[in-house]
Parts: sequence; C-alpha cells; structure tokens
Amino acid sequence: MALTDWLLDRAFGNPRGILGNVGGRVMARTNDDAARWVVSLLDLAPTDRVLEVGFGPGVGIELASAAASEGFVAGVDPAKGMVEQARRRNATAIEAGRVELRRGVADDLPYADGTFDAAFSVNSMQVWPDAVAGLRELHRVLKPGGSVALAFTPHAGGSRDELPGPLARAGFERVRIREQDEAFCATATATK
Repeated sequence: MALTDWLLDRAFGNPRGILGNVGGRVMARTNDDAARWVVSLLDLAPTDRVLEVGFGPGVGIELASAAASEGFVAGVDPAKGMVEQARRRNATAIEAGRVELRRGVADDLPYADGTFDAAFSVNSMQVWPDAVAGLRELHRVLKPGGSVALAFTPHAGGSRDELPGPLARAGFERVRIREQDEAFCATATATK
C-alpha cells in the first residue's frame, strides 16, 4: 500500500489514531450539507426510528435525532475513534435514551428485523466489504415500506449508475437517484 493510500485509509477509510481524529473533523465539515440533504429526503416523522450506517463523527445522527425528535436514532460505525467523536457530539441525546451508537459493520447489524422506519448512509457504502450484504442487512432491519437513502459526495468515489442493481438484489424497490450540487443520493423502499 502506498503511503498516500495508507494515510487516507487511517484518516477516512478506517479512521483511527491522530489521523482518524483529524479525518473526523474534516468529515464533519465536508459531509454536513450532504447529511442535511439526506435527512430531508427521508422526510422523517417526529416518532420515527432511524438507523445510520457509518456515522463517522455523528453529524447525521445529530440531524436525524433533531428531525425524529420523539423517536429513536441508532448508528453503527466500525471505527472506535468515530464512535467516540459521535458520542461526544450527541451526548445529550444519548443520555436521554434517544440515540444509541455502537461499533459495528453494515453486513452484521445488531438489531432485530423490522426495527427501523428509515436508514441512511453518507459516504460510507463504498468502504463496506460487501455492499450487497450490507444492503440486505439494511433491508432486514427496516419495516416493510421503510426508506433507505445512500448519499455520496465527490470525495467518496461512488458511482450513481452502479446503485440500482445492488439495491434491487437486496430487496428494495422504487429506486431513485437524486442529485444536488456534485453529490448524489439513491433512495429506495424496503419490500417484504
């Protein structure tokens, strides 16, 4: 692995250590607009139960918990440093029992079938070891008719053309690709 690739992985792909802390701060600033957009696309109700996969520094969790103000927001992220940063950012909501953050991965979610009304991910899916397995897990934990939104900024390197197939194979329907500025987001509905 080249030094540049190693540095990028430590800061953004699998954030840890000092580079992970710096990467988390950068992600909080650069992903803020995308997270706001994604949460707005989900059209969350105050009592919704929401899951974010790959929450990074917790900006999306914070926005979702504000939108689902009487609901519950959970998140999984594989990076210990990101869990710590997100817990600090969302401390009040965690103490109130409205937010739960865990270390975890997309293809092995620690929640029961049909737990959530909506799920989302911003700049995360491209680093999942098996995207279709992760999407199947999202489908499993969503209620029938639940919504998923997967967003990518230009920094993520994802491809809008490659999203409908994996979403359909995972059991989602009504896949729609939306664009804003240079970002794009795939939204879909869980079938059961």
